[in-house]
Amino acid sequence: GKRKVHYLFEDGKEMAEEYDMKTGQLVSRKWREKNALGGFGTWQVEVGDPTLPPTGALESELIKESSSNPVFMRKDTLTSFQWRIRNLPYPKEVYSVSVEKEQRCCVVRTTNKKYYKRFPIPDLDRYQLPLDAAALSFTHANNTLIITYQKPKEILAAEEELQKELKKIKAANEDDNECKTQ
Repeated sequence: GKRKVHYLFEDGKEMAEEYDMKTGQLVSRKWREKNALGGFGTWQVEVGDPTLPPTGALESELIKESSSNPVFMRKDTLTSFQWRIRNLPYPKEVYSVSVEKEQRCCVVRTTNKKYYKRFPIPDLDRYQLPLDAAALSFTHANNTLIITYQKPKEILAAEEELQKELKKIKAANEDDNECKTQ
């Protein structure tokens, strides 16, 4: 039920995207680039669940991050960019979400000074679009802060064009031919 698209760029960067086949919605986007020695680094998750590093038998006995720490992730909808920060138990009145145009990022603050987070919107940077404070909103439910930024019309049009192109591309495993053994 998912379509995975892999991009290789001339500057050595690599991007992998996963789309839901039914809705055409972006499920995950990961980037990686070559390191100083020419090998590939680890995948950096831009959209979707952050992948947890594999834990071996020895690693589970060492110090590890608390499961009650806030978890920051991005999950987009068809019309907006959306970030979710889990494990934030404070009421909605405590949170303040704003745009810093000089640094080209969004900022989440709490009045009790328990949480602070800055995050960019790479899609706007790629299209060189300005940040708009009016497009930013947030809500809080089930210990999760949900931040929504409405996509500009330029990005919506570009995503629509991309979806048309992706429908034209035949996937590597869509062939009707079965492997024949000799």
